[in-house]
Amino acid sequence: MGDPQNLALLTDLYQLTMVGGYVREGKGEQWANFDYFFRKTPDEGGYCVLAGLADLVQYLQDLRFSQEDLAYLETLGLFPPQVLDYLQGFKFTGDLWAIPEGTVVFPHEPLIRVRAPLPQAQLIETALLNIMNFQTLIATKAARVCWAANGAPVVDFGLRRAHGPNGGLMASRAAYIGGAEGTSNVLAGRLHGIPVRGTHAHSWVESFPSELEAFRSYARVYPHACLLLVDTYDTLRSGVPNAIRVAQELAQRGYRLRGIRLDSGDLAYLSKEARRMLDEAGFPDAVIVASSDLDEWLVESLRRQGARIDIWGVGTRLVTSYTSPALGGVYKLTALDEDGKRMVPKIKRSDNPDKITNPGVKKVVRMYDPSGQMRGDVIFLEEERLPRGMSFRAHHPVFPHVSKTYPEAFIMEELLVQVFRKGKLVYKSPPVDKIRENTIQSLARLDAAYKRFHNPHVYHVSLSSRLYRVKQTLLRRAGQGS
Repeated sequence: MGDPQNLALLTDLYQLTMVGGYVREGKGEQWANFDYFFRKTPDEGGYCVLAGLADLVQYLQDLRFSQEDLAYLETLGLFPPQVLDYLQGFKFTGDLWAIPEGTVVFPHEPLIRVRAPLPQAQLIETALLNIMNFQTLIATKAARVCWAANGAPVVDFGLRRAHGPNGGLMASRAAYIGGAEGTSNVLAGRLHGIPVRGTHAHSWVESFPSELEAFRSYARVYPHACLLLVDTYDTLRSGVPNAIRVAQELAQRGYRLRGIRLDSGDLAYLSKEARRMLDEAGFPDAVIVASSDLDEWLVESLRRQGARIDIWGVGTRLVTSYTSPALGGVYKLTALDEDGKRMVPKIKRSDNPDKITNPGVKKVVRMYDPSGQMRGDVIFLEEERLPRGMSFRAHHPVFPHVSKTYPEAFIMEELLVQVFRKGKLVYKSPPVDKIRENTIQSLARLDAAYKRFHNPHVYHVSLSSRLYRVKQTLLRRAGQGS
């Protein structure tokens, strides 16, 4: 994520002007609660995969204003000595709860809950959204591609088309969390322990007098990992036959051709023909890797056409989430300590019901049926006692007259875990391979109806009856109740 000293200013100016206002108006020690959540899933999908928490934790641990930062802020003419002195001693001293990375999540539920002095909770908004929105977006895209691949390995090939070095690094991490089997990004491999994958480019082939010589040279250098790009000139007339010839030569030396890669053309037709040629030549175990602007839609289409592709190399459309390039996650104030004794619920009203916030300090509970399948999430107020072993009714967060009854046999799991307590880290982020396993396990408990790309079933996220009443009371006071 770069030099930690520089990230304090990774924020929008209005966050700093609000911090300055809070300090000058005597609100520097007033505690507030903020929720991070999103309202809509990307690509009109049925779910998201949460990612980015480890980077957020690192950001909060490193959050300090250097003398250079303060000197720059002074030149803006907006911050008097009182505010600069506050920033000089700035440190996150609040509490933070989060749903663990790799968990399947849904619209309107709090994914991260921050309770801290108002200036602190306010200042971290922009960086939190920047980190969490992007990585959650890419992890979700990767999960969709992996679902389309139906168990075949997916490899992240997107670094060269990613939005800058940091974007590429975060995208590779998030893609792995979402289910990708590996990455071409070597730095991501070193930093995060992600398996690295790769072959060679067309330039390798073009740098030799002939394609056959290029293949032979590559096989000499990498006999244990020889995977050949066969579409530089003519895939079926030249590339595959030359790869087969090199495979035969490798076999004479006691090695096996790893496989071939297709990077252009009609991938369904070419893969079927290449598979036939490899099989007839006695190389049924040689894999076929496909790349070329793939995404979940094209992978699904190719599989329906009977494409014989063993490994999917997905690049641009993965690391940029090409068809849905931003996750609209937001960070909203939901409660404020107004008397020094308790957090008072707050609500943002709107003419758009979808943008009305859910007030108060809340917890998220996942409901499982006796078979272990996810059947809905319910948002409770933090102080509520959970109705374990009892049937209960919960309410739609946007449409107040829609409700759902959960039977007593359902199993409850609280999703938010404490990450910071009074500014101290109390949570250990698991290694990225464990997060990836969490994604796979979480998705396995979600019915296929929610994963389909066309008209996925809508997962129920509901409000407890008590939270529903608090929300309606606040809306009536604001002149917007039902």
